[in-house]
Amino acid sequence: MVFRRNGTGWLTAICGGAALLMQAGDAVAAGCLDLPAQGEGVVASVIDPRTLRLADGREVRLTGIELAREQHDAEVAALSSLALGRRVSLHGADDGPDRYGRQWAFVGAEPGAELVQRRLLADGGALVGIDAMPAECRQELLAAEAGARAAAVGIWMARDVIKNAANSGDMVTRIGRFTVIEGRITSVREVGSTVYLNFGGRWTRGFAVTISRRIVGLFEAAGLAPKSLTGQRIRVRGWVEKRAGASMAVRDVGQIERAGGD
Repeated sequence: MVFRRNGTGWLTAICGGAALLMQAGDAVAAGCLDLPAQGEGVVASVIDPRTLRLADGREVRLTGIELAREQHDAEVAALSSLALGRRVSLHGADDGPDRYGRQWAFVGAEPGAELVQRRLLADGGALVGIDAMPAECRQELLAAEAGARAAAVGIWMARDVIKNAANSGDMVTRIGRFTVIEGRITSVREVGSTVYLNFGGRWTRGFAVTISRRIVGLFEAAGLAPKSLTGQRIRVRGWVEKRAGASMAVRDVGQIERAGGD
């Protein structure tokens, strides 16, 4: 399964991937390393902060995480300390390559089959991403991220990692970048085939989250019916886009969390 962030094709891939992953999760308690095995190998080099090259030439992209800082050398060093020279197991819905020939996978490193993504998150070296994954796997990653946030380690030593949805100027600077945003929803509007979760007093200018009406039922089933979120404080993650003002398209239930503090 190839996950792409390019409009309708991306949405179709995510929905299809979610279905496959949920099927895998029916058989086991689907932690990230409980997903189907998709090969193994020895890590020969670290190409970049999210990509490994195995001894047989395969390139493996770490799924489920995104990077929050631009410290390439430090991030490569962190991944190298966890995986370089070690035998790793690869897990996911399938082993199909993306357009660049990379296999996306959750990676378990010997000894002990430690989930590399979980360790990077626990050390404050990454953020939970929005790739399709079973709920149990996502919770495993979110728990690691939350632990690092509570301990103020890694990226969480800075207080501005989570951006304030009410700060429209800050949102504009994040256009085109993966961002975790928190704020209170002031109103929910439906316009055509799109539901808008608005965070500002002036909905035409403030930051908004958009959800296709085609998938609203998934949010309702997860206890996140859009209308019920009015007045609630939420945390949302994804790619900030420019649409009138700054906005974020939410295509998966896992992108939204109740942040509390109400």
